[in-house]
Amino acid sequence: MDFPSKRKRSRSLHAILLFCLLFLIGLSFAEEASHDGDSPKFPGCDHPYNLVKVKNWANGVEGETFSGITASFGAFLPKEEKNSNILTAVLSNPLNGCSPSSSKLSGSIATVVRGGCDFTTKAEIAQSEGAAALLVINDKEELAEMGCEKGSSAQDISIPVVLIPKSGGQYLNKSIVDGQKVELLFYAPVRPPVDLSVIFLWIMAVGTVVCASVWSEIATSEETNERYNELSPKETANASAFKDDTEKEVIDINVKSAIVFVITASAFLLLLYFFMSSWFVWLLIVLFCFGGIEIHNEALLQQICNGIGVLYYIKLGFFLPFGWMGMHNCITTVILRLCRNCERKKLNLPLFGETSLFSLFVLICCVVFAIVWAINRQASYSWAGQDILGICLMITVLQVARLPNIKVATVLLCCAFVYDIFWVFLSPIIFHQSVMIVVARGDNSGGETIPMLLRIPRFADEWGGYDMIGFGDILFPGLLVSFAFRYDKANKKGIANGYFLWLTIGYAVGLFLTYIGLYLMDGHGQPALLYLVPCTLGLCILLGLVRGELKHLWNYGSEDASSRDSPGLA
Repeated sequence: MDFPSKRKRSRSLHAILLFCLLFLIGLSFAEEASHDGDSPKFPGCDHPYNLVKVKNWANGVEGETFSGITASFGAFLPKEEKNSNILTAVLSNPLNGCSPSSSKLSGSIATVVRGGCDFTTKAEIAQSEGAAALLVINDKEELAEMGCEKGSSAQDISIPVVLIPKSGGQYLNKSIVDGQKVELLFYAPVRPPVDLSVIFLWIMAVGTVVCASVWSEIATSEETNERYNELSPKETANASAFKDDTEKEVIDINVKSAIVFVITASAFLLLLYFFMSSWFVWLLIVLFCFGGIEIHNEALLQQICNGIGVLYYIKLGFFLPFGWMGMHNCITTVILRLCRNCERKKLNLPLFGETSLFSLFVLICCVVFAIVWAINRQASYSWAGQDILGICLMITVLQVARLPNIKVATVLLCCAFVYDIFWVFLSPIIFHQSVMIVVARGDNSGGETIPMLLRIPRFADEWGGYDMIGFGDILFPGLLVSFAFRYDKANKKGIANGYFLWLTIGYAVGLFLTYIGLYLMDGHGQPALLYLVPCTLGLCILLGLVRGELKHLWNYGSEDASSRDSPGLA
């Protein structure tokens, strides 16, 4: 088998599969509840839906605090815990609360299950029997908004109405059935409109794009040039081979692969939507960890994969084309820039052959880091490890996947633009819910979430949670910004008359507009590329038109490569 030719033929497929994997969650969001925008609004049924903290005690012992949501009708809840009262919870009989209860509800919190009749009917019956509040247990593990039916007398309901998820209701129901005295306290703390975490997330995203764009300067500007200069004439052939090997690690995205991408990515997304489970997410977690650490020594990876067909295929399809990827790549690049002698000491291992001691040590550290993160991925601090692995992976991907010109960039980003908008805003027309948001939340994954995003906890928000941005919202604009940096360098353009600075500013502004949209949409998922593509690709085309360079930008990669000095472009 001609291994090099096989690797060359499959390079476009590698690029498509990798980007589909990393672009599954091209979304910025901070959702907390499902929404029912079709519920009619009229006086008495126009209250905002507010998140509620439900504190509970069983025989005086405090249990886990649940999250709930208020109805669009009924009394408002206090914003602070100290202004609320502790009341006893009583199960209605019948449990659906659709007819007068045989249980005494006076002065208590009537607890009912969803279904059987309208929410307003349940509230009216509970109020008529003297209940101080109504607690509705949802039939799903999510928070659904409780609206009003047409013709209901919602304006007459003067008690608060709260809905909690199925798991919380089952816990309370079991405690009451077991004869324990269950007491509840409701209050609705106000969520801050802007959390400090958004600023840090913005800095992380913009910083990743900038760092990935200039990474080649960190890795090769001095070290590689000096290495070539020190070579004797006898070693000239080796130098040429070294350059060729470096170039082989670059994946050139073309128009065909850009179009195929949107189809393949959509298929991946639908696969996750219909078949997502904890084991499927675990598969993505394993791939994410491998991509985040990568192996620097190809001979070492070859020995590991030999004899294991599945892993060998993964090597061909995922690892090999990307070389020094992820955390291992970033650490070794920075350290070798500072200490060029670190990699000189070699070990001749029985199974792995000649391997750099330094590279092997860094590899072991990276593997341990990824394993520790995977084991503790549900911990409150796991976001930091996920962000480190994700940033390292994206920096490496942006080194080996490159846009040759603005023509390919236009096709790729426009396809991604349509993909993002369709699966966030238009997919509910077909699937009755946003496919992208369902996959991002991991509704059917047993509590597991897809790791292909950066996330930071909300520091000032009493509700906690995370602000997030998908890898795709960094990688795809990042490809264009990286192209602008290489273009400016090859054509000897300055900061002001180049494209890199302005596209970086455009990306930063586009991401800022994304979070403005997130705020105006009350925290519901936003397709970030809706804002990022016009602010990057649109700005690049506009600058090219004004400067009279659009034709050169458009056909840049298709020109004779030998007529220009353009490292990294094909």
